[in-house]
Amino acid sequence: MKMSLLLSTAAAIGLIIGTMLLWSILNGMGVFGDIDGLVKSLQNNTADPFSIMDYVGLPRVTSLAMVVGVFNVVILTAIGTLGAYLYNICAALVGGVQLTLTDD
Repeated sequence: MKMSLLLSTAAAIGLIIGTMLLWSILNGMGVFGDIDGLVKSLQNNTADPFSIMDYVGLPRVTSLAMVVGVFNVVILTAIGTLGAYLYNICAALVGGVQLTLTDD
């Protein structure tokens, strides 16, 4: 359980950092500005303009990545614990694998 908790926490931290890095790259390339320009050219209602940054701003994307990361930590820890429990049951039933190491 400890190992799966540590590994899933590391994966969650990697997810959050990766999300922030990808968002920064896309923002630096001007992808969000291009999407805004495309939507504004298609939109007829100029009184209430649509802005993609209202939906995919860095704080919103980062907080969503954190929520997904916490969910992954809980789920992966539970799955890892269940997998270890099932492995121990199977190893007890079949006797496990015996390995002899020698130093020549």
